[in-house]
Amino acid sequence: MKKPSLFVSLIPLLLLIVIIFTCVRIFGDQVTAGPSQFTLLFVTVIAFAISHIFYGLTWEQAEEGMVTHLKNTYPAILILIAIGALIGSWMCSGIIPSMIYYGLKVIHPAVFLPLTFVISSVISLVTGSSWSTVGTFGVALLGAGQIIGFPTPWLAGAIISGAYFGDQMSPLSDTTNLASSFCNVPLFTHIRYMLVNSLPVFIICLIIYLIAGLTIPTDSTVDIQTQLLALQNTFNISGWFLLIPLISIFLVVKKVPPFVTLFVSALAGAIAAVLFQPQICDAIGGGRFAAAITMIGSHVEIDTGDKILNNLTSTNGMAGMMNTVWLILCVIAYAGVMSASGMIHVITQYLLKFMKNTVSTIASTLGTCIFFNMTLGDQYMTIIMPANMFTESYRKQGFAPELLSRTIEESATVTSVLVPWNTCAVAQSTVLNVATLTYLPYCFFNLILPVFSLFAAAVGYKIRRLKN
Repeated sequence: MKKPSLFVSLIPLLLLIVIIFTCVRIFGDQVTAGPSQFTLLFVTVIAFAISHIFYGLTWEQAEEGMVTHLKNTYPAILILIAIGALIGSWMCSGIIPSMIYYGLKVIHPAVFLPLTFVISSVISLVTGSSWSTVGTFGVALLGAGQIIGFPTPWLAGAIISGAYFGDQMSPLSDTTNLASSFCNVPLFTHIRYMLVNSLPVFIICLIIYLIAGLTIPTDSTVDIQTQLLALQNTFNISGWFLLIPLISIFLVVKKVPPFVTLFVSALAGAIAAVLFQPQICDAIGGGRFAAAITMIGSHVEIDTGDKILNNLTSTNGMAGMMNTVWLILCVIAYAGVMSASGMIHVITQYLLKFMKNTVSTIASTLGTCIFFNMTLGDQYMTIIMPANMFTESYRKQGFAPELLSRTIEESATVTSVLVPWNTCAVAQSTVLNVATLTYLPYCFFNLILPVFSLFAAAVGYKIRRLKN
């Protein structure tokens, strides 16, 4: 099969960006309910047609590329479905309402935003999973913050920023282990070297969220005490319910597979709902067993007598993740054709020509990872491919391998959640019910870290080289 030119290779990517942004302007938050999926399939067909007519790509080769991407992405789909089940059961069991209740009682509104950032960081650092953090503690923090009166985009930005800092720095994180192993860097060497850039950016973000928390008006239209009373009247609130999230964290630390951990936690939540929230099960209807299945699998509305709380406590279970799963499958089709056609390879080979000094090397790596997040839609492939591509180039220029692994993490990992059609962004926007482009301007850690990485390269700050 002949290789496409650089110009031809850029056509599907540019077309995707233009149509997606147009759809966002037209459909708003409903863009993932069909418009994004159609756009991805439309661009997939265009990319295949160009590759087939002019370069000889067969449909069988395109399908093979799709299957390869499906194999890499399938675990993420299972995790996403499990998160839907977990949110449904934890809400109905009183776990998330208890988190919201005690959060409102303990945390002062003035420091709520920076504490949201810190708490998300700590939980993600301990669990090694940004997805689990956002889907559990993140949902509770979002609900509490909305009751206080903070703008939802600010809350989502603080939660995601903290979750991705903790994920990046955790020795339990799959992406952290992936980057270090594919770049042949000892895990803790990789983590310590990442701290050089990530810690200053963390402090900058903490200051931003602190200033925002002190200056953003938080005068809620409702009395917080009224909200607390409504929670007490609807759910049996207890600190004992927090044992289930702690058990979940313990399972993650013990390296139980994420899907198993999340699904077991969802089942534990459903059992807790049956035992300790009989009034909720009765409201769902159909008997206790049917109520447990319903809260895990489908839409549940809980009447708290308060409009704001009704919106916060309504859940969609596993069914609520189906738009996201559908979108991921369309992303896989697009990425499979782009890979099989050689278009991605052509663009990345072009970028390699610019890697001549420290700044251009770091800039090319950052740009390539962001490009892969936009074209592949999967952060795992975005980590693996640059690691394979650039290892030799870094070695020839005398750079230590941990510089490559760090730069990959500072772009591939943290920017994945900023691309609306990337699986990470799709997952977080679905879980938090906030559109990617809505929370994007407030994800300061994810936005600042790649810029800081380039700045550090420009001034020669802590650029590690091979000893020999």
